[in-house]
Amino acid sequence: MKAALVDPIGLDNLKIIDLPDPEPGDHEVLVRLKYASLNYRDILTVNGGYGRMQKQENLIPLSDGAGEVIAVGPKVEDWKVGDRVMSCFFPDWQAGPMRSEVVRTNLGGMNDGVAVEKRVFRADALVAVPDSVELRDAATLPCAAATAWNAVIEQGKAGPGQRVLIQGTGGVSLFALQFAVAAGAEVYCTVSNEEKAKLVRTLGAAHTVNYREDEDWGKSIMKLSGGRGIDHVVEIGGAATLKQSMLSLALEGRISMIGVVTGPKAEINVPIIAMSGTTIQGVSAGSRHSLQRLVHAISYHKIKPVIDEKRFTLDSLKEALQYLDKRMHTGKVVIEI
Repeated sequence: MKAALVDPIGLDNLKIIDLPDPEPGDHEVLVRLKYASLNYRDILTVNGGYGRMQKQENLIPLSDGAGEVIAVGPKVEDWKVGDRVMSCFFPDWQAGPMRSEVVRTNLGGMNDGVAVEKRVFRADALVAVPDSVELRDAATLPCAAATAWNAVIEQGKAGPGQRVLIQGTGGVSLFALQFAVAAGAEVYCTVSNEEKAKLVRTLGAAHTVNYREDEDWGKSIMKLSGGRGIDHVVEIGGAATLKQSMLSLALEGRISMIGVVTGPKAEINVPIIAMSGTTIQGVSAGSRHSLQRLVHAISYHKIKPVIDEKRFTLDSLKEALQYLDKRMHTGKVVIEI
């Protein structure tokens, strides 16, 4: 079978190799992966960006994949051949709050990922894909959608009467937009051009601001809200956007800190945070049970993930990562395996 391997670490060293077909153990299942999707985090891992928190050699990358069960171990009861499944970002995090021992073992970082034609999973490290959800769409959910779901719904408790700010049109951002709209919130979006403004309006955004044309977009969003401010910001940019996000916030507003695409270090005005009651909380993909709730919501609300039009295969994974790194995409970048 084919697999993508990074050895030694570094995108230039990514290659496609042949490996023996694996066999499931007693409590494992073998999945033929059909699709995988990319996250900005994958660019960091293939370049060793997480240091001791990831493998630094012989790494099969990518965390998000979907496919069909083709074999089950003799003690597996929950799955059968032909079942459609998706991976869990944190295989050991089944339920409950985040704990260090369950988030150390993530796919495509500390553990080998899903950039491979066939992969063995523990039986409790998969989530079923409903018949109403296409496998290609399911492959976009384990990291980006799960992170957005965790930020907007599980932690953010978005609902009617709330004003939510989404940054850009990347994978996490568009999922966060769709979840906030489904929850009944009033959604504001920052965009880079009119084409993307039209896209987010189609998905339910009530207000848009072009951040390239308006450097003080935080103040502009405050004005758009009638001076009430934003209740919840889904912060994707990091260093270059945090100040503007804070300028847009209502009193006792929340910032869900997710991305660092503009840099990892930002200057924070501590007195303003203290006086305004601001909450800044880091967010990651959630537990298996959280992912199951997300999948149910996707199916119930008929939410269709936004997938970039550019097509890639496992053989062109390096080009797909470069495409993502250049921020040429809209929504999720998917590869066919």
